[in-house]
Amino acid sequence: MSDKIVNRVANSGLITFNLEDLFPMGERVLYDIKDNLWQEIALKEKDFREFVKEHDWSQYQDKFVAIHCSVDAIVPTWAYMLLTTKLAPFAKKIVFGNLQDLERILFEEALSKVDPHDYIDARVVIKGCSDKEVPASAYIRLTEILQPVAKILMYGEPCSTVPLYKKPRK
Repeated sequence: MSDKIVNRVANSGLITFNLEDLFPMGERVLYDIKDNLWQEIALKEKDFREFVKEHDWSQYQDKFVAIHCSVDAIVPTWAYMLLTTKLAPFAKKIVFGNLQDLERILFEEALSKVDPHDYIDARVVIKGCSDKEVPASAYIRLTEILQPVAKILMYGEPCSTVPLYKKPRK
């Protein structure tokens, strides 16, 4: 009798989808327009335009930038747009919102490139643990992408999964 150890997980035909693999590499930066406001209440156009003209925007080279205002202030939309015109030649991505909004948008863009046809009738485990923080919205969007095509969807690790969906038999 053979005491050969069989890796049933490896032989199960499960496909593990690790959202962490979609994590775009690069530094995330929050630009708070609060620092450009007069008394943290309102934007003075002349002062703001002078700052925008003189500021070294190259420091945002290859960074992901979220632009927001952390105080309740009067900030015209054109101010965010003007910042974007200066950041665009340097930044990898610019979004309006906080760092969580930035992460959500980065994952949405990455998930838009997932080809659902690669998962037709597949048994998919959406990996749960990761070293990088993956927003919950990415898990929801991935489920939405895979459910119409996958045979089975699970969450967790191949050795310990939580069943999510099983395609009905016809």
